[in-house]
Amino acid sequence: MEKWNQTSNDFILLGLLAPNLTGLLLLLLIILVFLLALLGNSAMIHLIRVDPHLQTPMYSLLSQLSLMDLMYISTTVPKMALNFLSGQKGISFLGCGIQSFFFLTMACSEGLLLASMAYDRYVAICRPLHYPTCMSRRVCVQMIIGSWILGSVNSLAHTVYALHIPYCRSRAIDHFFCDVPAMLPLACMDTWVYEYMVFVSTSLFLLLPFLGITASYGRVLLAVYHMHSKEGRKKAFTTCSTHLTVVTFYYAPFVYTYLRPRNLRSPAEDKNLAFFYTILTPMLNPIIYSLRNKEVLGAMTRVFGIFSSKKE
Repeated sequence: MEKWNQTSNDFILLGLLAPNLTGLLLLLLIILVFLLALLGNSAMIHLIRVDPHLQTPMYSLLSQLSLMDLMYISTTVPKMALNFLSGQKGISFLGCGIQSFFFLTMACSEGLLLASMAYDRYVAICRPLHYPTCMSRRVCVQMIIGSWILGSVNSLAHTVYALHIPYCRSRAIDHFFCDVPAMLPLACMDTWVYEYMVFVSTSLFLLLPFLGITASYGRVLLAVYHMHSKEGRKKAFTTCSTHLTVVTFYYAPFVYTYLRPRNLRSPAEDKNLAFFYTILTPMLNPIIYSLRNKEVLGAMTRVFGIFSSKKE
């Protein structure tokens, strides 16, 4: 165990990777995933901004999802890579608070945004005549702003609470970023009240939106099944299956991690699950939305000149 100055306010991040050759190779793989996520999400934002065929509420929401994924993965990977390559595991008290705030903001905001995207598909397929009213530009902007504000407020409350907890034990966080639940075992006070707050917050920002998404897509899939147009049924099913794939990748590990009691959790399992939703998912989202979406592929042909051989 490394020596640590107990009078310091800083923390140690024990990290995800072992300091050996295998760890270095895994880090290089993570950096590759990070670069692919930056490229994919930046390209998606650019496509939606410049291509007139993508100027719809659904793609406005998708561009915000790409922006959140960019910030999401940038919150954790650079610091993890820097600590591994430098051999230093420390993170300042302020740096830990900033990292925690942005991570929680992106996590909560993205959950609400995915719910908005599910509502958009529900209205488009189940109530198409009401779509211009229910999903007007004004409503879309309100959904986006609401997701950011609610996510930020919730994140600020958790971060401020976590930074005001007295830490009288080791300041070594058994994680690769400042995840608040991973910090609680270091506290020298009973944190059951805060753990209850985490449960309530997770239920409000993750579980309830997930149940709403499930209900929306249940109605959508039922409507798709009764469609007379084979082409329309195929297009609707492809769009919905794409969204459901992203929703499953995002919500499943998050809900499993944060709704379990502390005595059923282990640091190793939490880190592995966090690797999935903080690093892999931001890289996979633009790939899923582009490869399974003819409109996005068409925009890539028009803007970047690729897939030209597949023009319709």
